[in-house]
Amino acid sequence: MKRILIIGYGNPGRLDDGLGPALADRVPALDLPGVTVESNYQLNVEDAAQIAEHDLVIFADASTDAEPPFTFTPVAAEPGGLSFSSHSVSVPQVLGMTENLFGKSPEAWMLAIRGYEFNEFGEQLSEQAEQNLNEAVEFLRKWLLMTNDETPNTE
Repeated sequence: MKRILIIGYGNPGRLDDGLGPALADRVPALDLPGVTVESNYQLNVEDAAQIAEHDLVIFADASTDAEPPFTFTPVAAEPGGLSFSSHSVSVPQVLGMTENLFGKSPEAWMLAIRGYEFNEFGEQLSEQAEQNLNEAVEFLRKWLLMTNDETPNTE
């Protein structure tokens, strides 16, 4: 069984920017074997150590331009060029750090969930973003079950 890490990130206090953490909040209820879930405002250099301990990592974040309801695409590591002057890093950068520091290259995917409202403060999702989140969670449940060679529950 694969060791899977899901990292949902974004700012829940900025409306639809909270889609990544909202997904991370819902995944534990799916009771998927081998899945670890983390949530944060942004990716950090420290995430590389945890990523190195897994076979597969899925990054979940809100997107202003993803095709609705979401996109799910593979992500490659960015070799070198990481600056330590910032606390936040991109997905390719943190994967590059995982390779450089720990010699690990887990399979990596980006789940970009389409959001619509980002310019105000509030801890709720827009109705459209909530629908997109529901579809992303269901997709992820089925995909992860297939990835670990288990039969999806059809109830």
